[in-house]
Order: sequence, then C-alpha cells, then structure tokens
Amino acid sequence: MDAPASDSAEADDRPHLLLTNDDGIDSPGLEALRGTLADRARVTVVAPTTDHSGVGRQRSDAVEVTRRGPDTYAVDGTPADCAAFGLRGLDDRPDLVVSGCNVGPNFDAYILGHSGTVAAAVEAAFLGTPAVAVSAYDPTGFLPDPDDPADYALPAAATEHLVTSALETAVFEGFAGFGAAEATDGEVDGPDTTTDRVGFLNVNAPAIAPEAGVEMRVTQPLTDYDTRIERDGDRFRFRNTFWASAGVEADLGLDNPPDLPAHDPADYPEASDRHAILAGDVSVTPLTAPHGVSSHEALDALAADWRFDGN
Repeated sequence: MDAPASDSAEADDRPHLLLTNDDGIDSPGLEALRGTLADRARVTVVAPTTDHSGVGRQRSDAVEVTRRGPDTYAVDGTPADCAAFGLRGLDDRPDLVVSGCNVGPNFDAYILGHSGTVAAAVEAAFLGTPAVAVSAYDPTGFLPDPDDPADYALPAAATEHLVTSALETAVFEGFAGFGAAEATDGEVDGPDTTTDRVGFLNVNAPAIAPEAGVEMRVTQPLTDYDTRIERDGDRFRFRNTFWASAGVEADLGLDNPPDLPAHDPADYPEASDRHAILAGDVSVTPLTAPHGVSSHEALDALAADWRFDGN
C-alpha cells in the first residue's frame, strides 16, 4: 500500500492530529475522540486491527496496513507500531498524537510501562512529536462500559481542551525527542533530558456524563507497586498488586478489577494521579521521553576508579 498524504491535507489548514489506541480500531473510545476532535482539527486514524491492551512498547519488524476509509488505517501491529507508521509512513506528518480513549485507567508509574495506550504516546515522543494518552475510568466500577459512547463523553471533552490548548500555548515548547534530529538536518545535539520539557501527557478522566464540579488536576504517577509469587504445582504465578499502601490487594487482571470506591483518596499523596482519580477528577500527568538522566557522586567515583588493563 502506498503511503499517501492525509486526504484532507490540501483543503484543511487546521492542526493535524494522529489518533491511535490499544483497544483496536473499532473501539468506541477511539470513535468518541475522533468525533470530538474532528470539530477542532484534521484527524488521521492509525490504530491496531485488534485489541493490543497491555503490550507496552512492543514493536514489530514489519506490519500490514489496510486503508479503512478516508484518513483511516488499520495496522496489524501494536500501538507503538501505529504511532511509528502514522509519523513516518504518511507523507503528511501530524502535529500531535492522541492515544485513546482507553477502556480503563492507566495510572501509577508501574502501569505506565505496561500500557499500550501510553506506549503509543511514548513512541511518538521518541520520534519528536508530542502526544496525549487518554484513558477512561468508571468511579463506581473501575472499567467503563466498552459499548456505551456516553461513558467517553467527559474524557473526550477533557481531551479536546488539552489538545487544542496545548497546541496553542507553550505546553510542549522546547521538547525534542530522538526523531527531532531529522527535522533539523541532524543539528540536534541529543535528546532533551531536562525535566521541564513535557513530551507527552497521561490523562485519566472519569467515565461519567459531563457534569459540573469535575476538576482537572496536574499530577504525578504514584510509585506504589508490589508483586507476590504463588506456587501452583510446577508453575509459579505472578500476582501483581498496585494498592499496596492501602493494605488492599487487587490483581491486574481485568476479570478481577479493583473496587476504587473502597479506597479513600486521603490514603494517597494529594499530588498523585491515584488521589485525583479516586476524588473523581481528571488527572493530567506531564511526562517526558527520552527518559531523564540521573547522577550520583558514588557512581562517578566508581567509574573514575576503573580502567581495564587487558589482563
């Protein structure tokens, strides 16, 4: 298949958005975002043919791409594959990537590394394009109804505000991923690793009808995680938990989702994403990619004291 420019590129000078997800191209969450964002921007959809939830940043060596309609492409691959194809396989390059809206929340530092929704945003940031990952959570049952478009109305409204405002303001100003070197003829010294450069936003919004009183809060991912090993004959099962600080365990499997209302927001730091979603607000976490670089004097000393002498 040829890689054409966006169908409406010549007739529409609005911002160009690449929309993807990990639940698959037929997900109602993706369609809700497309319908809302199409009023404010040109939207090109490049999404997985089937559900690829929880694959993290897995990439494929090769993918098949099927054109589903105007500005719509189904990729037989992962969310990260979709972001890469949308940014490098189409002639008309998007200004920003939106990934979602996921059926279920993606919060806390540990979950972010497993989420296919977030992975598409990370892939975009590595390729020098800012992104917004969006997930919906049900305050009464954890997972929204995948077949009810109304559950995605508020997440879509929050996304529209963030996307249009971010492109018009300095939210992503100064950010450069590895892929930015191509756009500047290779004159980029290296990836921006300073923590004040936002590469992508991770958004979690309640799956409720739009109503007054819902706030948007800038948060930090909670670093609260543990795992338990259980023996089952000759096999060992991993039981991953992310409610450790509240003393309540819940498996990550969707067949046994945690009961959010059983946990008090006060159990968690007020600045954390978990506190925000338990309080019924929209959580927006600004993150960066490539990953930040740390330093430690002890490590500097270890490196300085060693030299291989060939023996």
